Amino acid sequence: MLPLIDQLIRHKWWANFNLLRSIERFDPAAEDAELRKLLHHILISNRYWLLLTLDQPFIDEQERLIPESHSELIDQFTATERIEMDWLLSVAPEDLDRRLQPRALPEITVSVAQTAIQVVLHSQGHRSQCATRLRALGGNPAPMDFVLWVRDQEVQSKV
Repeated sequence: MLPLIDQLIRHKWWANFNLLRSIERFDPAAEDAELRKLLHHILISNRYWLLLTLDQPFIDEQERLIPESHSELIDQFTATERIEMDWLLSVAPEDLDRRLQPRALPEITVSVAQTAIQVVLHSQGHRSQCATRLRALGGNPAPMDFVLWVRDQEVQSKV
């Protein structure tokens, strides 16, 4: 399962940054508070589950502050990606079975693998909302499909 989770997480970051760049290139979108709020939600949801996996604190008061600019949001995405990619490089297959107790859902426990899938699926849904908002503002989202990411990976491996 680790190779699939690795691919899904790498695709998630590729798709996130394609979306962020599309928004950055279109000023009305880069300045749109609704888009920034949605993107921030993607980010803090990712951070919540990642920090839970890493057994690090998620400090609500800090995490819930929506950045004032699109560039600040991009910086926060970049920092979080670095943390997650460092984890991904060190995770062993048996680590995926470790059980976690999310404080947001105290009635359940989930595996590390399940949290990774949660983040991937959750961000996918909200990226769709962002793409819809970007189009409504007159912008054009870059491709974010998994199969396009797979194609790009195959092309890069041949270079």
